[in-house]
Amino acid sequence: MEIEVAGSQPVDIYRLLISCVTPRPIAWVTSVDAEGRVNLAPFSFFNAFGADPPIVVIAPNRKSDGTKKDTLANIEATGDFVVNAAVADLAAEMNLSSKDLPHGESEVDLTGLSLAPSRKVKSPRLAESPLHMECVLRQVLPLGDRQLSANLVIAEVVLFHVEDRLLDEQGRLDPRKVRTIARLGGSYYCHTSDLFEMKRP
Repeated sequence: MEIEVAGSQPVDIYRLLISCVTPRPIAWVTSVDAEGRVNLAPFSFFNAFGADPPIVVIAPNRKSDGTKKDTLANIEATGDFVVNAAVADLAAEMNLSSKDLPHGESEVDLTGLSLAPSRKVKSPRLAESPLHMECVLRQVLPLGDRQLSANLVIAEVVLFHVEDRLLDEQGRLDPRKVRTIARLGGSYYCHTSDLFEMKRP
C-alpha cells in the first residue's frame, strides 16, 4: 500500500503518522496564563534535541477551529512552562487532563492533582509527578494555520527536579524506577518497564 499525502485527508495522515512514529514520550505540561491560571495538558509530539544547552521541543497542534491551544497561548504570554513526567501511576490522571475544558478552567482541578512551586520559572510543577523540567521559551516556530498544523515550541531546560528514589547507586536516573508511559497510535499507550540493554560498540 502507498499513501500519498497530497491526495489524503489531513486527519487520515495524522492517524497514520501517530501510528508510525511510536512510542512517543509524553510531555505533561503545566503552564500559566497572564492572569496566573494554571493549565495542564499532555503532548506526545515531544522530545529532547540537545544537551548544551539542554533543549526540549513540544508541538501543540491548533484546535479544531484553528485557534491556539491554551498551552501555546500561555507559553507565548509568560515565556515558560514545566514538563512533568507522565508515569504509570498517574496514567488515568494524565489521560483525563487531555479533556477539552472551557478557557480558564484548570485540568489540575479536574484531575484532583496538586501543584508545587518551581524555582526558576513562573509555571508551577505537578506535585505528584516524580520528575520535572523547568523550561524557558526560546522560540515558537509556526508550521501552518490549519486545524492540525503544529507549532514547534523550542525551550531550554533551566532546572531539573528528580526524586531521590528514582536514582541508582551512581546517582543516575534508573529507567526501571521512573516507569514513564508512552503514546502509540489510536487510544493505545505502552509502559516503559519492559526493558532490554545493549552496550554501544
